[in-house]
Amino acid sequence: MIRIDKNESPYRALTEKEIAKIAIDTQFNQYAENEYQDLQESYAIFNQLDPTLVSFANGSDEWIQKSIIVLGNGPILTFDPDFVMYDVYAKQFGKDIIKLSSNEDFTFDYEEAYKQIKALRPSVFIFSQPNNPFGILHPSEFIFKAAELMKEVNGYFILDEAYGEFVDELTDYPKGDHVIRLRTLSKVYGLAGLRIGVATSTRKTMDLLDSIAHPYPLNTFSLNVAVHLLNQPERLNKFIELNRSLSRQLHSIFKEEVGDIIPMLESHTNFLFTYGDDAIDLGNYIIENGFLPRMYPEEDSAALKKAVRYSIAKEDELEEIRKIIQRWRDEKWSSRKNA
Repeated sequence: MIRIDKNESPYRALTEKEIAKIAIDTQFNQYAENEYQDLQESYAIFNQLDPTLVSFANGSDEWIQKSIIVLGNGPILTFDPDFVMYDVYAKQFGKDIIKLSSNEDFTFDYEEAYKQIKALRPSVFIFSQPNNPFGILHPSEFIFKAAELMKEVNGYFILDEAYGEFVDELTDYPKGDHVIRLRTLSKVYGLAGLRIGVATSTRKTMDLLDSIAHPYPLNTFSLNVAVHLLNQPERLNKFIELNRSLSRQLHSIFKEEVGDIIPMLESHTNFLFTYGDDAIDLGNYIIENGFLPRMYPEEDSAALKKAVRYSIAKEDELEEIRKIIQRWRDEKWSSRKNA
């Protein structure tokens, strides 16, 4: 079974020979020395950031957890559906979490979000941008207005940009002590198993987040692999473009083969969200043929129960999925519609 349910890169950015050399050169019998600072510098240069305002943790999940711990005792505000760990960590630390449910057409009521910020005065408003699982991009007008309202209620505005590198449009973002941006090396960098999450904000806010940092936030091997990759910008840019091209290929396949019969959302990520009775039927057929997409039978939402989300795969695997879709349309959908 080939998994296409976890939104990972299907390729490794480095060769086996490179990985072996990094492992041999990593003094894992010793504590890290300057490796963390090396990663700060390399990541900042590649992403045109201030290295002193970039910090790392064991995945962006840990940054979510740290934020909930240190950024006030008021409620947490988020969207629904969104990344499940917001809810998990809020409950771990006894924080109330309020979820702004999506509309039936998979959009969100931003006016309601503004009202809830004013009424609830949340300590944290956190959500994924683009949204997971829909893949949609929240409009910049909403981003700026919501950030300003969070500033007015003395709360923190956290953008979880795990899929930010898949966004085509150059986007400006609000700034200030109340704004935190999270990224990860798990998706477009192809380092999911190394668990490297990134946070950036102002000096004041980073000092607050780092106040509960571990002495050695990341293991030395993860640090060395990431630095090795980031220090080859031309190669890394090609790898990023490979992942982006796989996303375009995934979307093209579904639009070309079933775009007229299965509804799907315009995605700015490495996955595609489909929905409806035919989407479920196709999803089950794809599972029967060796690929495992993400389905939501456990969800309370009626909309999600009829949804299937597909992550990118290798080029040849995506073309195999195309053939499976074509067979489904010929064997199942056509016969059912003609019955």
